[in-house]
Amino acid sequence: MPAEANPFSSLQEQLDLASAYMDDMDVPNGVFERLKHPERVLEANLTVEMDDGRLEVFKAFRSQFNGDRGPYKGGIRYHPNVSRDEVKALSGWMVYKCAVVDIPYGGGKGGIVIDPQEYSTAELERITRSFAKELRPFIGEDRDIPAPDVNTGQREMNWIKNTYETLENTTEPGVITGKALDSGGSAGRVEATGRSTMLTAREAFSYLDREMNGATVAVQGYGNAGSIAAQLLQDELGATIVAVSDSSGAIYNPDGIDADAAKDRKYKTGSVTDYEGATEEITNEELLTLDVDLLVPAALENAIDAEIALDVQADVIAEAANGPITPDADDLLSERDVVVLPDILTNAGGVTVSYFEWVQNRQRFYWTEERVNNELERVITEAFDSLVSAYEDRDLPTFRTAAYVVAIERVASAFEQAGSWP
Repeated sequence: MPAEANPFSSLQEQLDLASAYMDDMDVPNGVFERLKHPERVLEANLTVEMDDGRLEVFKAFRSQFNGDRGPYKGGIRYHPNVSRDEVKALSGWMVYKCAVVDIPYGGGKGGIVIDPQEYSTAELERITRSFAKELRPFIGEDRDIPAPDVNTGQREMNWIKNTYETLENTTEPGVITGKALDSGGSAGRVEATGRSTMLTAREAFSYLDREMNGATVAVQGYGNAGSIAAQLLQDELGATIVAVSDSSGAIYNPDGIDADAAKDRKYKTGSVTDYEGATEEITNEELLTLDVDLLVPAALENAIDAEIALDVQADVIAEAANGPITPDADDLLSERDVVVLPDILTNAGGVTVSYFEWVQNRQRFYWTEERVNNELERVITEAFDSLVSAYEDRDLPTFRTAAYVVAIERVASAFEQAGSWP
């Protein structure tokens, strides 16, 4: 098995590849080098009292990659594998994700090195509030706006909002997004990442002159993004979900798995492998190499490496996760004419609806779910059209390269228009 790719190195390789198709007149070398590194990274050690009275120390990070187009924006994840390089990479991907869908944000990302399943709700609240206290000088609705990510959700965002507002003696719901509705959240936010995955796949299949109705789909990672993408692909576009997986394993049925029933079963038992409508259990690697029309990697980074890429049989891959394909694997898939829909467009629904939530918070005027979904569809389809225009007009090799060319030019333009000074 090849060594796992460093996500920050993967990001920089993707940027370097895009730069090869951009003239120096588009982005000067010095500016481009600036766009490959974070502006700052906060590293904190959180000392928190556990339920039994002992103290435990947790390492936490917040990377602010680039703010040329607006406030830093990005999620906070709780996972044992969180690292400095991971949050740097994720914050960089967020910069270019916001730019490719043309919303006025920069990019940030944060995380705590923790397995949240090992801690009580009360302990998680104290850990979250401790992190919020460390973040307090750096965040704000005009500075840096965190959001949910892996293993965090509305509950943690509500805790961060309350901690910030209490310490600042203010009311500022726009300091964070992904909140519960009663705390200033937006309708449609929970479904947004899965919805943008569905919309991007729909637009791509139309562009490729392929039929989505009846198309076979495998989804690796049946959390929020993966399960909702599966439901929408099935219920709105008529696709057939033949395989899904989570950390416990994968299930397969060539005649189709009911995406809604599988999600309900996972909610009740904690595992998709308990779903009774499957014909067999398979491994996650076997799922990634199934002969399907559409593969949706929706878990963590580096799910598809060069070794797995050689066996991938899907015609189209929609990256619902961040960085699920290593650069070496990306090259192999391109050589084999597998169409990859890049993460910085495919999963941009989350940050787009977070932007809508921030706008609503600032106006104190809230939208219907129908308006949110309609605006999201407009943003994603327009972004896909821009990507296709760059892909065709510049004769670029992949959709990923096209997405980065569009995004880099937008960020570099904002930097140059602002000017630089000591």
